[in-house]
Formats: sequence, C-alpha cells, structure tokens
Amino acid sequence: MSKVYVFDHPLIQHKTALLRSKNTTTKDFRQLVTEIATLMTYEATRELPLKDVQVETPLEKCTLKMLDGEDIAIVPILRAGLGFVDGMLFLVPNAKVGFIGMYRDPETHNPVEYYCKLPDDIEKRWAFVVDPMLATGGSAVDAINAVKARGGKKITFMCIIAAPEGIEVLQKAHPDVDIYIAAKDRQLNDHAYILPGLGDAGDRIYGTK
Repeated sequence: MSKVYVFDHPLIQHKTALLRSKNTTTKDFRQLVTEIATLMTYEATRELPLKDVQVETPLEKCTLKMLDGEDIAIVPILRAGLGFVDGMLFLVPNAKVGFIGMYRDPETHNPVEYYCKLPDDIEKRWAFVVDPMLATGGSAVDAINAVKARGGKKITFMCIIAAPEGIEVLQKAHPDVDIYIAAKDRQLNDHAYILPGLGDAGDRIYGTK
C-alpha cells in the first residue's frame, strides 16, 4: 500500500491556513500555492539519488554529493495543477513538464480527459502528478492511469488538501503511488467539495467563477 505523508511543517500549515480564507485575494492565493508547492517539493524529493563528485574549493579538492541526474517530470492536472509548476521548477529547474487536461462532469462528478502531453522519455523520469485538491480521487486516478499508459513507472502524487474519500480511492487504484499532502480534511459534501476545504482551487487561482 502506498504511503501518505501529511506535512506538519509550520510554514506549510501557516500558508495553508491563509490559503483557505475566503478573504484571500486571487493574487495572494496564487502566490501561496506557489510557495506551498516549493516547500512540499523540498521534502517530496528527499529520495532523489546522489552520486560522489570531485569539487575543487578555493582551498582544496574534496569529494561531495550531487544529484545523480535530475530526471524529473512535473505533471499538473489542468487547470488548477498549473499553480504548482513555478514553485516546483524553482527547486528543480531542469525538470520537464507534462500536462493532463481534465474537467469534472457537473452531474456525475466523474473526470473527463480532454488533453494529455507528456515528455517523450516519461518512462525514465520520476513523475510528480500534481493538483491542489484530492476530492473524490477520480481525476488523480485517471491522470496517473494516463501517465502509466504512456510508460511512466515511478510516480508520486502531490496535493495541498485531501479528503479521506479521495485518499482511499487513490490508494486502492494505485497502491504503488505515494501521496504527499499539506492537510487532510474532514469529508466531502453532497457536491463532492472538500470540507472545510478552500472552495474551487482553479477559480481561486485564476479569478474565475
């Protein structure tokens, strides 16, 4: 079964609380998502492989650790997942970025895929599928299905807020995919929105309704 990591870092908790407020402006909401994504990426990449390298300081040569390649792919679920990209690229600027477009059917609440473009070498990369919210789990499951269908093997899912229902669905469908979240919320309401949540992340990032 996959592991679920719930961040307890004070900065992540503080910024997530600000993110939830209905009074947070679009500009501030967008900036907070970027900052939270950066902080989460710092921890989620802890298992990146290292190699020994020779470095010459101004005083002497020494053996140090550096990344053994940066074979990472950031795969946001459109449109809200785009809010993660800049914050993640700040730490891993050589990562490639793919895109999976989905929308939620207003009647069934099921995800509908309308676009998928991934790096050609996705099978060699550690893919981070990202979306601010994990509600029913449908979009996350289908997005990971799309990555696997195109050759992706090592995959991690990252979101800011998750409902218990979505975590359970994702773990059942993809027991090999670890889940990183900033906050685990109480439940879904009758419209499949997370409670207490923060509303529609895409609308709040881009100022739409």
